Amino acid sequence: MRQIVLDTETTGLEWEKGHRIIEVACIELINRKFTGKKYQQYINPERPIDDAALAVHGISNSFLDNKPLFSSIANDLMAFIQDAELIIHNAPFDIGFLNYEFSLLQQNWKPIEKYCRIIDTLTLARQLHVGQRNSLDALCKRYAIDNSQRELHGALLDTHLLAQVYLAMTGGQGSLFGEAQQPIKTEAQEKVITSSTPLNQARNLVVLKASSEELALHDKKIQQLQQKGNCVWLIPSVETTQ
Repeated sequence: MRQIVLDTETTGLEWEKGHRIIEVACIELINRKFTGKKYQQYINPERPIDDAALAVHGISNSFLDNKPLFSSIANDLMAFIQDAELIIHNAPFDIGFLNYEFSLLQQNWKPIEKYCRIIDTLTLARQLHVGQRNSLDALCKRYAIDNSQRELHGALLDTHLLAQVYLAMTGGQGSLFGEAQQPIKTEAQEKVITSSTPLNQARNLVVLKASSEELALHDKKIQQLQQKGNCVWLIPSVETTQ
């Protein structure tokens, strides 16, 4: 299974208003392990960067003056991501910008969704952590992933952080960076139970306990169901004898 963790930095928040990509970064996972292969490129956007965006990523117009245009890196980028499963945090944002960039080339490129499958880790996090903050920084804190170097956003650093978050959210794995490096264990990965059943022997399962806020939301939902009729979760179990 080939997966690509992808992130972009941009001149602003809305491609609909002509904002452009200034950095794209991708790292490759195969069977949930880092292969060491990556693609990263700064891009001359041919337009000014908004001050608000500059404050987030710190990439200046002068730094990008001698960088290639998107048109000159498009084929290499597509070759790296094609036929893979893309893992992106807030995927509509990055996919929207990528599709816009490819559309400007007028080379009959199809939308990215036609070349790749997409996993939106923000959607996944919201399903797992209802009612909580699910920014990349918040998820790093929740899964005890070191993001101390993230003083500014950067596509390459963020892909490494997101990859670790994704692996932790979806069950962890034995080695994040392959055999050459020691695996990085998150707090969630260390809280495991081991099943003794034949099918799951030696498989470590991550146990994520519900927070008090999540339990309160669960109780509220149960009460809403009860108002509509008998809720099976509130009916006392009947003991039977054999």
